[in-house]
Amino acid sequence: MPVIFNRYYSARNLSFFVGEGCLMFLSIMLVNWLFKGTVIFSIDIFDCARQAMVVTITFQLCLYFFDLYDLSSSISMPETVTRITQAFGFGCIVLAVIYYLVPDLLISSRVFWTGYLVICLVIFLWRAFYYFVLRKRLFVQAVIVVGTGKLACDIAREVEGKRDSVYKIVGFIGDDEPEFNPNKAPIYSHLEEMGTAVSLQNIERIIVAPDDRRGSTPVQTLLQCKLRGIIVEHGVSFYERIAGRILVERVVPSWIIFSEGFGFSRLKQSIKRAADICLSSMLLVLALPLMLLSAIIIKLESPGPIFYRQERVGQYGISFRLIKLRSMYQDAEKNGAVWASVDDERVTRFGACIRKLRIDELPQLWNVIKGEMSFVGPRPERPVFVEQLVNDIPYYGIRHVIKPGITGWAQVCYPYGASREDALKKLEYDLYYLKNFSVALDFVIIFNTIKTVLGQRGAR
Repeated sequence: MPVIFNRYYSARNLSFFVGEGCLMFLSIMLVNWLFKGTVIFSIDIFDCARQAMVVTITFQLCLYFFDLYDLSSSISMPETVTRITQAFGFGCIVLAVIYYLVPDLLISSRVFWTGYLVICLVIFLWRAFYYFVLRKRLFVQAVIVVGTGKLACDIAREVEGKRDSVYKIVGFIGDDEPEFNPNKAPIYSHLEEMGTAVSLQNIERIIVAPDDRRGSTPVQTLLQCKLRGIIVEHGVSFYERIAGRILVERVVPSWIIFSEGFGFSRLKQSIKRAADICLSSMLLVLALPLMLLSAIIIKLESPGPIFYRQERVGQYGISFRLIKLRSMYQDAEKNGAVWASVDDERVTRFGACIRKLRIDELPQLWNVIKGEMSFVGPRPERPVFVEQLVNDIPYYGIRHVIKPGITGWAQVCYPYGASREDALKKLEYDLYYLKNFSVALDFVIIFNTIKTVLGQRGAR
């Protein structure tokens, strides 16, 4: 679970999220106190707290689904204000439905709208303060990167390329100028040389990331630094933790063999299978009316079958027939298998719609019930492409050790991919999922899948 939070929220960002929730909750409680006086402490304090909690959870979920907790991208304060207003407006609609269904949670109009104004003011000020923290790079850890090659540059891009990064590179150790060094961090020939120029007491972490480790790693100096309390971390492991993916082309087999993770205990797999059956059965029943309506439209729009069955590679490399609602014209691949593309001419008009909403994926719930797929896992690929990718990309076959999924870590973290380069990037996320496999991570992926579908991102 800590790995999951390291990916989504650093301790600083998690404090921001919790702090914002507390401010919302306290705003409603304060307004209740202003209107009702101290009587709320003796009569209905728990009712007020319950009502304030419902408002807080609803508003924070809306902020999340409007991407207002993705602090890595640079958005201006005016744009933030606009999106917060939209999120809170949608939140008011959701609350109206909740109050209709559960009248006991209803807050008086006077308290609600006054509280709403107070929440808006407090959140705008809170976010302005936090954006100031991000802009000034406050509360960040100073790190040294041992190496100036490709791995070091990959780490630098991840650290310095995100606005909400909790690290700051204060120096590189190597002989050459790294290709990516936006803050012009100084380059030192040896770690000992850096120690004379900058006090090591200010350094909190050393990232060991040379492209060629043979004889180039200052082992004794790193040992001394570690004994002095400085964290020393392998470059690939550091990148995995902050980026949520594993650099396939930088990994050696020994790193996979000896690293923690890649554990698939029977208990974990049994829990996952039980969750798959329960969740898929429930969703299949709920989705039947939508699938029936879609089937009628598909049949009316173009000739051909309603369902599209395609061979995919499953667990242990065993092929199975994946089921989807047909979104392309009949015989779309009569000339052979090709990658999907943006604005694919083979896709029907209604097919484009159900692809955006992921409705065409719903029949795969039957594949899950049959045990051929899981709800969460690496997306299954076609045998003709797998044969190519196994030969071209190292460790590609590892993704077949577990059942493929309807959704997965790569699907929520990376846009739709339809090339060898995209397959490599997706594999980096798939290996991260395999290494950190857990029910908790599955829950995070499902929650983010809902946001991805609602935002209609990544479909072709």
